[in-house]
Amino acid sequence: MSGEKILTVDDLRVGFATEDGVVQAVDGVSVDLAEGEILAIVGESGSGKSVTAQTITGLTRATNARITGSITYRGRQLAGLDDDELRDVRGEQIAMVFQDPMSSLNPVYRVGDQITEMIHAHRDVSKQQARERAVELLDSVGIPNAERRVRSYPHEFSGGMRQRVMIAMALALEPAMLIADEPTTALDVTVQAQILRLLDQLNRDRDLAVILITHDLGVVAEVADRVMVMYAGQIVEDGTLDEIFYDPRHPYTWGLLGSLTRLDQPHTGRLPQISGSPPSLLDPPPGCRFAPRCPHVFDKCSEMPPLESDSGDTHLDRCWLSLEQKEAAR
Repeated sequence: MSGEKILTVDDLRVGFATEDGVVQAVDGVSVDLAEGEILAIVGESGSGKSVTAQTITGLTRATNARITGSITYRGRQLAGLDDDELRDVRGEQIAMVFQDPMSSLNPVYRVGDQITEMIHAHRDVSKQQARERAVELLDSVGIPNAERRVRSYPHEFSGGMRQRVMIAMALALEPAMLIADEPTTALDVTVQAQILRLLDQLNRDRDLAVILITHDLGVVAEVADRVMVMYAGQIVEDGTLDEIFYDPRHPYTWGLLGSLTRLDQPHTGRLPQISGSPPSLLDPPPGCRFAPRCPHVFDKCSEMPPLESDSGDTHLDRCWLSLEQKEAAR
């Protein structure tokens, strides 16, 4: 990592007005991302991971959306840009790979045409130049016979190959930042490993900053430099990969890690699970949002804990337990 900060999200709040009230999908999230850094955002479905990432590129703007906070990319405020200005940022500066490549790719257009369409939207190049670039991109992400496969339709690719096409399309304009939203979902473990190796290689070769959204901690362990754990629209823990895996400080993170199968320990029965269900974001509980499911809850948990460090370092968590209590409970 070069260490130069390229993205700063400060106190981001995203709510959606519904007939039943406002769903506060993201509540006070702050994120920093440096060049060449891979930041993983993990949490259960509905924790606000994807909404946070999509709001960065303006994809959650709607008539019922309520968005506040600051999003700064290389000194430029994105929150106030109109759609035309944001279109210049998307793909050009910040690219995104979505969860399901089959629904993201148009099934009636050849993949090469879809890549060249994006290139033409941002670059004044000939059709031949755009096609050559599409072939080069497909080859760079490991698709064999790229010269021929550029004329294939999405259904002619496997799930892993379609995801590679999406990554190639995202890299078409050589952005400095990539948001990958569950890029390995529904892929078998072998293909998952290939996609992760590809993201890691792109990160090293291009100094590409990556936000990786996932609920799979095995994926996180493979590539991430830093990890943010989200729960009910808030960040509950933020630290380096080693800090999260070897010194977790929030009970929700303990639950996530405890539910993983350990190959270095004997099998003793059923895996632990986090009891209960995530709270409704229409009416979240007062105080700590994890308190209704937490086995370590006590009176202080009726107040909202701040996201801070117990030891004065950059390892942050949102829990009222003291550092000594956390070490004993963990």
